[in-house]
Amino acid sequence: MVVTETTIPGLVLVDLSLHGDNRGWFKENWQREKMIAAGLPDFGPVQNNISFNDAVGTTRGIHAEPWDKFVSLATGRIFGAWVDLREGPTFGAVFTTELDPSRAIFVPRGVGNAYQTLEPGTAYTYLVNDHWSAENTDYAFLNLADETAAIDWPIPLDQVEISAKDKNHPRLGAVTPIAPRKILITGADGQVGRALRAEFGDAAHIEYAGREQLDLTDPGLRTARRWRDYGTIINAAAYTGVDRAETAEGRAAAWQVNAAASARLAAIATEFALTLVHVSTDYVFDGSAAGAYGEDAAFTPLGVYGQSKAAGDLAAAIAPRHYIVRTSWVIGDGSNFVRTMASLAERGIDPKVVDDQTGRLTFADDIARGIRHLLDTGAEYGTYNLTGGGEPTTWADVARDVYRLTGHDPARVSPVSTEEYYADATGPIAPRPRNSVLDLRKIEATGFVPADSASRLTEYLR
Repeated sequence: MVVTETTIPGLVLVDLSLHGDNRGWFKENWQREKMIAAGLPDFGPVQNNISFNDAVGTTRGIHAEPWDKFVSLATGRIFGAWVDLREGPTFGAVFTTELDPSRAIFVPRGVGNAYQTLEPGTAYTYLVNDHWSAENTDYAFLNLADETAAIDWPIPLDQVEISAKDKNHPRLGAVTPIAPRKILITGADGQVGRALRAEFGDAAHIEYAGREQLDLTDPGLRTARRWRDYGTIINAAAYTGVDRAETAEGRAAAWQVNAAASARLAAIATEFALTLVHVSTDYVFDGSAAGAYGEDAAFTPLGVYGQSKAAGDLAAAIAPRHYIVRTSWVIGDGSNFVRTMASLAERGIDPKVVDDQTGRLTFADDIARGIRHLLDTGAEYGTYNLTGGGEPTTWADVARDVYRLTGHDPARVSPVSTEEYYADATGPIAPRPRNSVLDLRKIEATGFVPADSASRLTEYLR
């Protein structure tokens, strides 16, 4: 088997081995393990269709559907033509070639497909990864005789059999391009969610959902959307009340949002072949390690929040196409430690801040940038640590930097131990990891450069 890229992105020719003898021949028309190893996508076919064509010159197309196809022949020979009808710089690009039983082609969603039979009794077969639905109207059709595509049909179109529908399809200038598969971003009302909105923008195929738009704790989540219209779910939703999670009410909420919802999304991603991006936390570790935590470090969560997030990570990892993005000390648009310290400095308050918890600040827009990088580059699926770069520091050090950068005396910040800080607290207090430093080498190897935490703090305070 030989796989060859074409001039249209994602359109891939596959030369298949025919094993013949005096009785005929045999081929493995679709062999998932071999195809994936050769570089074809694991597109999850759900239906097999066959079009039998009696006569030479039968011509069909040009149809672009909202699903992927794997096209091959059982008998006969065709001239195939494919036109990119997707949004983007390759809209209108054309590729043509002949197919016979020894050659197949993978046709990605949104690429228009057409063929003309060159031998009688041609059996044209194709696997698809969605069922036809009257509710799904995301199709595009192009006239077979379009002047821009200028397809050089072996048999002139005025000499062949064409359906009335195919004769009347629009020219390229009147075709509405097919948008990419939808990207759903959950937790859109949180710090990371708002940063993702700024990163991904308001394109028609980007969908944002806060708690009011999508209830991730709903057992009927699987039927809440037509999930085959989506390509990616970015799960930025989380229950982040670390101390509240230690109460009976908070414990239930934390497990519902951080663990059970993650399991539902992973099941959906698995069933519909979606990519699941799941935002995780350093709280899955107890902070007792001597150095930075790698992606494969064993989970050792201390409190309910960390335990529920660890369970959510395990659930998300079930999805074959997943990115678990583990971060720490998140600072974004909204209430956070840096804003609190800046406010205290301005109001003349001299705070006590813990100096025995170590980590790196991570700014929400850098998390969004890293997620976009993983998706755009097609990085290997798995878990990635994603925090700010630079030297680790303590919360007390960060507080002093905030005071200094806002024109106040950093000596006004008094360092204390975690035990001292919470000595007079009322209500439940969750244990915190003392070491939140995450090893960044894996994501750096993908070409992503984490922003220096100190520099980003300066920018943020401006």
